[in-house]
Amino acid sequence: MRRYRWSLFPQRMDEALEAAEALGISTTLAQCLLNRGIEQPDAMSSFISPSLKRLADPFRIVDMELMVDLLLKARENGESLVIFGDYDADGVTATTLLLESLTAFGWKVNYYLPHRLDEGYGLSLDSVKNCVHQFNPDILLAVDCGSTAVDTIKWLKDQGISTLVLDHHQISIPKPPATALVNPLSQIKNNGHDTELCSVGLAFKLAHAILKRGRQTGMPGAYHYDIRKFLDLVAIGTIADLVPLTGENRILVNAGLARLEKTRRTGLLALKKVAAVSNPIGSFEVGFQLAPRLNAAGRLQSATKALELLTAEDTKTAEIIALDLDAQNRERRKIEDNIAHQVIESVRSRLKKHKDLVIVEGGLYWHIGVVGIVAARVVREFYRPVILVGGDTNEWRGSGRSIDGFDLADALRHCNDLLIQHGGHAMAAGLSLHPDNLPALRRRLNNLAAQKLPPDKLRPILNIDAEISLPELTLDAVEELNLLNPTGQHNPTIQLVVKNVSLQRPPEFFGKQKQHSRLWITDGSTTQEAIAWRMSGRKPPSGRFDLAFSPKINNFKGKQTVQLQATDWQNSMTTH
Repeated sequence: MRRYRWSLFPQRMDEALEAAEALGISTTLAQCLLNRGIEQPDAMSSFISPSLKRLADPFRIVDMELMVDLLLKARENGESLVIFGDYDADGVTATTLLLESLTAFGWKVNYYLPHRLDEGYGLSLDSVKNCVHQFNPDILLAVDCGSTAVDTIKWLKDQGISTLVLDHHQISIPKPPATALVNPLSQIKNNGHDTELCSVGLAFKLAHAILKRGRQTGMPGAYHYDIRKFLDLVAIGTIADLVPLTGENRILVNAGLARLEKTRRTGLLALKKVAAVSNPIGSFEVGFQLAPRLNAAGRLQSATKALELLTAEDTKTAEIIALDLDAQNRERRKIEDNIAHQVIESVRSRLKKHKDLVIVEGGLYWHIGVVGIVAARVVREFYRPVILVGGDTNEWRGSGRSIDGFDLADALRHCNDLLIQHGGHAMAAGLSLHPDNLPALRRRLNNLAAQKLPPDKLRPILNIDAEISLPELTLDAVEELNLLNPTGQHNPTIQLVVKNVSLQRPPEFFGKQKQHSRLWITDGSTTQEAIAWRMSGRKPPSGRFDLAFSPKINNFKGKQTVQLQATDWQNSMTTH
C-alpha cells in the first residue's frame, strides 16, 4: 500500500519551455517554479536569486513608524525598557537581536523570558507581574507574544507602563490596548509585504527601521552600523518557527544561512560544534540540529540559557552552555520518546478511523514542554489533528498540531467555553483547560472535524513536481534544482518520479534496527542509488514500480554522486 495519495502537478510544458529559454534554466526547474505559484520570469529570477536589496521598506508595516517614534522618544527621555520575549527559538533569537541592537544605540535595556512551567504561555499576568517586580520598566516591549493579552496589557497600562507588541500570532478581538502593535496579521500598507514574517524577522525589520531613521537624523554610530550581522539569528528563528520560506522570509533565510556558515558569534560556534554541524548549512541542519538545542532550554527549564549562549563573548563560557543545552536536548528526547510511546500505543489500540478524526489526549505529569513535539509525531503516525495536554493541577496545558484542511486555532475558538486560554495558528496552537473538560473538548473537536475532514483528507498528499528519467539525473541537473533551496513551508522539497523501473539487485538494510534500506534502481540501462529512510515496516518494491523521490547530492570521501531520497513507491500499473 502506498503511504501517500500521489498528485502529479499539471505539466505546463509550453510555459515551462518559455521560462526556461528566457532564464537559461532547465524545463524541470521551470516546472517546479510554476508548481510553487511563481509564474512570471522576473518572479522566477528573483526566487532563484534572492537578494537583500529586494527587502521592502520596514516602515510599510502598520505601526512600525509609531513604534520607532516611541522608542526614540523613550531613549531621549532616558526611560527604561524591558524586552519581554518568548521561550522558543523564534522568541529567543528575536530578543537577542533587539537586546544587542538597542543597547548599541544607547537604550537602557533589560530582558525577561518567562518560565514555561511556572508562568505559562505568552504574556501571562503572572509572568508580567514578576517582570515588573524585577525591573520596574517604563516601557515593556513584548516580542513573539502579546497579540491576545488584553487583560495583561490593561494591567500594565494601569501601572503606568506603556506596552509595545512585536508579534506574528493571531490578534484577539478586541485588540489588546497596546501603545503600538506591529504584527503582520494587521493590515499591511500598500498590500502584501511582510505578511508571513515571524518575530525574529520583525525584530530585524524593527532594527532596520531604527537604523534607517538614525541615519536620516544623524544618530551617532548609525551610518557604520551593520545589521546584517544578525542574519544568522534570523535564519535560525525563521526556520525553527516553521513560517513560509517565501517572499521576505526566503530572502532573509538565504542570506542568513550564508552568514551562519561564516558566523563569528561565539555562542553559535559552540552550538555548531556540540551539534556536529559543518558547512554547508541548510534548513535541515538548522531545523533538526541547532534549533532543537536552543528550544530544549525553554522546554525543560528556562530559555535564559539559550539567550546567554547567543550573547556569550567568552569561548569557554559558550562551550559550557552549549554542552548544557545538548544535555537538556538529550533529556528532552528521552521524555518525548516516553510520552510518544504511551500516546501512540494507546491511540493505536482503540482508534476508530472513521470516527476519531481528531486525537485529544491528556496525561497526568506529562511534561508540557515537550507535548507539542510529541503531537507532531502523533500527527505523522496517524495523519489527523492532535492535541496533547498534561499537568498535575486543576489546569492542564498543552499543544496541538494539525493537518491541511483543519484550522486548529479557529476550531479552538469554537471551544472557548471549555478552555482557560488558547491561541496559535491554523497548523499549531497552545491551550489550557480543566482536565474534566477534556472529554467534552474531544467530542466538540471531532464534531467540527466531521464537517471539515472527509475521509480522503486523512491520508497525506504527495505533490509530485515532475516525471523524470534516470539518465536526466546528472550532478549538474541536481545542482541546478538546488537553486530552490532553502526549502521549507510553502516551498517544499522537490519531489520527482521515475516510472517503470525495477531493482537492479536486492536491497541492503542498515541502521541499528535495520530500519533504513539502500535500493539500486534501474531502467535497464542506467542505475541510481536510492535511500529509503525509516521504512522498516514496509516491504521493498518488487517487479516494475514507480518511485517518488527527492534528488540529492551525496558527498562521500570527496566524491559527489547523485542519490535519490525515496519518499514512496507504487506498482507501475497503478494510476495516479
